Amino acid sequence: MDGTLTQNDISHVVAADRAHVWHHLIQHKPFETNDPRIIIEGKGMRVWDQHGKEHIDAVSGGVWTVNVGYGRESIARAVYDQLMKLNYFAGSAGSVPGALFAEKLIDKMPGMSRVYYCNSGSEANEKAFKMVRQIAHKRYGGKKHKILYRDRDYHGTTISCLSAGGQEERNAQYGPYTPGFVSVPHCLEYRAGDQGAPTENYGEWAADQIEQVILREGPDTVGALCLEPVTAGGGVIPPPAGYWQKVQEICRKYDILLHIDEVVCGVGRTGTWFGYQHYGIEPDMVTMAKGVASGYAAIACLVTNEKTFELFKANPDDPLDYFRDISTFGGCTAGPAAAIENMRIIEDEGLLENTTNMGAYMLDQLAELQDKHAVIGNVRGKGLFQGAELVSDRETRAPAPEKMVQAVVADCMAQGVVIGATNRSVPGYNNTLCFSPALIATKDDIDEILTAVDSALTRVFA
Repeated sequence: MDGTLTQNDISHVVAADRAHVWHHLIQHKPFETNDPRIIIEGKGMRVWDQHGKEHIDAVSGGVWTVNVGYGRESIARAVYDQLMKLNYFAGSAGSVPGALFAEKLIDKMPGMSRVYYCNSGSEANEKAFKMVRQIAHKRYGGKKHKILYRDRDYHGTTISCLSAGGQEERNAQYGPYTPGFVSVPHCLEYRAGDQGAPTENYGEWAADQIEQVILREGPDTVGALCLEPVTAGGGVIPPPAGYWQKVQEICRKYDILLHIDEVVCGVGRTGTWFGYQHYGIEPDMVTMAKGVASGYAAIACLVTNEKTFELFKANPDDPLDYFRDISTFGGCTAGPAAAIENMRIIEDEGLLENTTNMGAYMLDQLAELQDKHAVIGNVRGKGLFQGAELVSDRETRAPAPEKMVQAVVADCMAQGVVIGATNRSVPGYNNTLCFSPALIATKDDIDEILTAVDSALTRVFA
C-alpha cells in the first residue's frame, strides 16, 4: 500500500467515519466499540484497509461493480480531461461523451437504439417503470399498467423498485408499496422440488408459471415483465434451458414489454456484453449501471428499442406526449467519458474472452470443492459470476443456516479474501456464497480465492 497517509491521518479518518458516516447495509451498534473498516487503496484485484492489510477482492468492489479492476489511470485521465472541458450540462442538451458512448453502446446491442442517462441502477429501473405507466395511459387508457417481477430478483432501493423486488427481507418495513407490481415464481432449478415442479423441462415449466400469472391478472392489464438475465443477489441463478425462449414468446403473445435488468450482469460480467445476449432474446428495455464505468464515475442507462422510443413522439402537438422526466446527474459528463474508456479496455484486453475462460475454470474448481465438502449442495454461474449454495443435508437440500454462511465470509475476510453471500434477502434461503471477481482475474487469482474458501468451509463446518 502507498504510504501517503500517516498513521495520524488514518486515525483521524477512522474517527471521522465512526462519528459521521452512515454506512450502507450495516448495523452500526458494533461501531460503538469497534472501528469501521476503511478501504484506503486499490490496485488490480487487490485492496488495502486502514491497517495496511491486503485483500484480494472476489466481489469487484463489494457489489459487483469494478469490472476492469482498480487503479486504471487511463479512465481517471479520461474523466479529468472531460471535466476540465465540460463537467456538466442538463440532459435536455447533448454532450460529446454522451453522444459517443451512446453510439458505442448501441453498437454492442443489436435491435436497441436509444440511451437515456441517469446515475444509478435504481433510478434506471424507476425510469423504465415510468415509461411503462406512461405507455399504458397513452395507448390503453391506463389499464395495461401492471409490471411483473420475479421472486428472488432485485431491482433497486426506491419504493417502486422495492415494490418490484422479490427479496422479502430487503423489502421488509418499507411498505406500503407502489401498487400494480405482481410477482412471478423464481427459476432456480436446484429448488424445483420446493415449487412442486417437474424434474424434466423445468425451464419451460418455470416460464409457464409466468403465463399463468398473466392469465390470472388479465393480459389486458399487464404492461411489462422485468427480469434479471441471471438472478444476482437472490442466489446467482442462471436460467434453466428453454426458459428465456418461452418467456420471449409469452411477452409477444400478450403484447407485454420485456424489460431486462442488466445492472449486475451488464458490460461483460457473464462473458458477453450483456447477459441476455446468451439466450437469443430481443428485449424492449435494458437497464444497466455498476460495470458501465467500473465504478470510476456514476453512470446508469436505460436503453430502449426504436419502437418504444417512437411511442413518445407520436403526437408533437400534445404537450404531454413525451417522456417528462429528468435525472439531474444524468447530465454529468464524467460517467460517459469513463464508460468509453472502460469499454475500450474490455475490448483491447480481450476481457470478454477472459471472463468466459476464467469463468469456466472457476466453475470447475467450485465443482471440485463440492466433491470435497458435503456442505456445498450446488454450484452454478455464468462467466465470472458464480455461486455455491450451502446446505445442511445434501439429500433433503435443507439450507445451511445463514449465520454459518456468514461465518465462511468472515473467515475468508480474515484470510485476506473478500467474498460475498446472500444475506437478509430471501427468508430461509440466504445460503449462497457469491463470487464476482474483476474481468481481469487469472487462474492464480481464482486459486487464491477458492483456497481461502476451502479452508473456511473446513473450519466453519468441521
